[in-house]
Amino acid sequence: MKTMLRMLIGLAAAALLPAAAMEQKVSYDYDRGQDFTRLKSYTVKDSTKSGNPLVDERIANAVAAQLAARGLTRDDAHPDVYVVTRQTFDTRKEYTVYNSGYGPYGWGWGSGYGYGYGYGWGWNPSYTNIEVKDIIVGTLTIDLHDAANDQLVWRGVGVQRVHQRSKPSHVSRRVNEQVTKIFEKYPSRGTVATLTAHSIQ
Repeated sequence: MKTMLRMLIGLAAAALLPAAAMEQKVSYDYDRGQDFTRLKSYTVKDSTKSGNPLVDERIANAVAAQLAARGLTRDDAHPDVYVVTRQTFDTRKEYTVYNSGYGPYGWGWGSGYGYGYGYGWGWNPSYTNIEVKDIIVGTLTIDLHDAANDQLVWRGVGVQRVHQRSKPSHVSRRVNEQVTKIFEKYPSRGTVATLTAHSIQ
C-alpha cells in the first residue's frame, strides 16, 4: 500500500511539471571577443513574420525600445549590426491535476473493548483527475549580426505559452515583457568581460 501511495504521489507531482514549465524561459549567448561598446547603430534584416502583422509590429517596437535604452539608434544606411527576429510556434501537452487525491477510502470496523465502526480518509486514486490538453508555445529568437561580416554576435531566446484569443492589450504586454526579459542579459557598455555566456536551450 505504501509503495502504491508513493507511486501515485510521484505521478501526480510529475504531471504538474509540464504546466509549470510553460512559464517564460529565457536563454542567451554572445561572442565574448566582441567589443559591444562600438555597436551604436542597427537595422532590421530578414526577420521572419509571425503571420500577424500587428504582432510583428509590436515585436519590432519592443526590440527598438530595448536597443534605444542601450544606446543604439536605427541607421539603415550604415548600421553596425543587423537585427534578425524569428518567431516559431509548436504544440505541446499540458497536464493539470485536479483534486489532491485524498478522499473517502472506505468503511472499517473497530476492535478492542466494545464495537465500533468509522469512515476512513486516505489516498484514493479515484479522487485524482488529470486533464491533458494541447497548448501553443511560441519561441522568439532575436539575433544581432555584425554588419561588417554578418557574423552572429548576440542571441536571446524567449519561450512561453501563447494564448490565441488574448486581448490586444494582453498581447502587447506579453510581447513587451518577453522582449524586455530577453534583453536583460545584453552586455552593457564596458562590462562585457564580467559576463558569462549561457548556452541557448
